[in-house]
Amino acid sequence: MRAASLSDLILGATAGCAATVPMSLTMDALHRRLPLSEQYPLPPRQIAMQVAHQAGLEPKLDELDEDDRYHVSLAAHYGMGATAGPLYPLLAEQSFPAGVLYGAGYGLAVWAANYLGILPALGLLTPATRHPKRRTGVMIAAHIVWGAALGGLVSLTRSARKI
Repeated sequence: MRAASLSDLILGATAGCAATVPMSLTMDALHRRLPLSEQYPLPPRQIAMQVAHQAGLEPKLDELDEDDRYHVSLAAHYGMGATAGPLYPLLAEQSFPAGVLYGAGYGLAVWAANYLGILPALGLLTPATRHPKRRTGVMIAAHIVWGAALGGLVSLTRSARKI
């Protein structure tokens, strides 16, 4: 893989953050279709609250109302989208063409790395294999949407640069 350019990193972070919009809409729509017993907070909220807990911010968490917790979780979710985005333009240039299909695959890989490896290893979330199947399906679908949007945005931006 070639050295990252600042332009690639900014493109990936911006596209990753922007791709979190359709991802979040997908998560919300699919979450509402789950049985009531499975409509408890989705992983972005669980992860944000667990990070705060591990950081010793429990007293501050107790001061947050539901609206505040929602906004903290939303900010963390968009931050994660921006954090996971920068690698994609580098991979897309070296290993495969940028685009919606490859982006969807990247989104699935991001889900697998996080939900089966990184998050459980950090003690932030139990492995996806221990979550209800429908909830896991919601998160997989949302990550595919995120990746497809990321891939499309990167491809579109690169095409626009050539004009």
